[in-house]
Amino acid sequence: MALTKVQKTGITDNAIDADKIEDGTIVAADIAPGTITNDKLAGSIANDKLANSSITVNGSSVSLGGSVSAGKVQWQAVVTADGSTGTSASAGEGYFIDTTSAAHTLTLPGSPSAGDTIAIKDYAGTFGTNNLTIARNGNNIQGVANDSLISTNRASVVLVYIDATKGWLYTNESNVADLIKPLFTEATGGTITTSGDYKIHTFTGDDCFVVSQLGNNPLTPTGGPNTVSYLVVAGGGSGGGSTSGGAGAGGFREGRDIAPSYTASPLVAPSGLTITATTYPVTVGAGGAAGTPATNTSGSPSVFSTITSAGGGRGVRGNGQDGGSGSGSGGGPGGPSTPGLGNTPPTSPPQGNNGGIGQYTNCGSWRSGGGGGATVAGANATPSAGGNGGNGATTSISGSPTTYAGGGGGAAYPHPPANASSGGTGGGGAGGIGPAAPGNGVSGTANTGGGGGGNYNNPGASTGGKGIVIIRYKYQ
Repeated sequence: MALTKVQKTGITDNAIDADKIEDGTIVAADIAPGTITNDKLAGSIANDKLANSSITVNGSSVSLGGSVSAGKVQWQAVVTADGSTGTSASAGEGYFIDTTSAAHTLTLPGSPSAGDTIAIKDYAGTFGTNNLTIARNGNNIQGVANDSLISTNRASVVLVYIDATKGWLYTNESNVADLIKPLFTEATGGTITTSGDYKIHTFTGDDCFVVSQLGNNPLTPTGGPNTVSYLVVAGGGSGGGSTSGGAGAGGFREGRDIAPSYTASPLVAPSGLTITATTYPVTVGAGGAAGTPATNTSGSPSVFSTITSAGGGRGVRGNGQDGGSGSGSGGGPGGPSTPGLGNTPPTSPPQGNNGGIGQYTNCGSWRSGGGGGATVAGANATPSAGGNGGNGATTSISGSPTTYAGGGGGAAYPHPPANASSGGTGGGGAGGIGPAAPGNGVSGTANTGGGGGGNYNNPGASTGGKGIVIIRYKYQ
């Protein structure tokens, strides 16, 4: 016969337990909504009986019953700066950094993933005194391949890595100024000195200017520019023999960086040179070698990057020789001869001047013209003396005012009554006179590019002054 359903009133409390119910006998459809209350579930359903046994927090799976902090950043114990190797940061961490005693460097992770977050806070309010450097560790910061520098007190920042293009981006900033760390040009080569915030490389012989790091302007006005000031002076010509004209000075070329950091010459170009992180060969021109009017030589060029200065014209008996500055013409028979031309080849501003004109009198007196200098042409000869050498140019690119590229004085005959001529300021040598006085002119001064003085003797003994190259830039 059919079984009669047992009414709920016929079942005593706790009479039916789990052992009395066959698996699958009761399905969801048999349970009316609201029939089972929360107090009936306590401790009765294990996590592994649920369809979803874990949840995802901040992109990470966490099993039910486990624990995790829902914050993006886990703050670490205070980091006390000690000026040593710094701290390596890890994604998801925050750092209170105490720079009371020293500056500090926090190095970002080298292989970050999108969404990685790092927070930083000035613990003691001393970042303005002892700065914090955030080292990029091969990844961009704010889209730039530069470390960051935090130099304001009580600063706090949060960085989030996004991708290879932008790298780490600042999502929260408080009490911070320009966060790009200022960089300055770093280089080697020549003899290095300093003048204030500027480094000076002086080349008195052939060498290389090796740039290993550039300044980061115009990204920030506090960093160093990627341009340099320069002075390039070629070798001066040598004075010839047989009452020759004074030799021309080596070509003088100067360019000053955008921010005037020293007093330049009147010949300064309106800007310096833009450089890259590479090696620049530097050539310092030799002074002309002594000899007869047929065998003596002009000065040799000096070169730095795109700047070339021409050597000074050699002293001769007849028409002067062209060059950075031209040599004076000789005062031989046949009337006035033509002086050498300066600024050859032409540059702007001009690198030098013409030589002076020699003269011959009916009484057999020879008076030769002076060699041209950087700022003044060589003087013409007079009845009583050879022409003086033209003056050079004065610049303080080296840290103190120095004059370069003076022309050599012209030779004269006879003595008496002829008087000696003077060399131009900036290393030009005085002219020789004869036959009663020593007939050799004075050599140009080394590393000024000064022209040698004209010689009465043949062959002459005066040589041209060797050139010089000076490079100057902001380094701090």
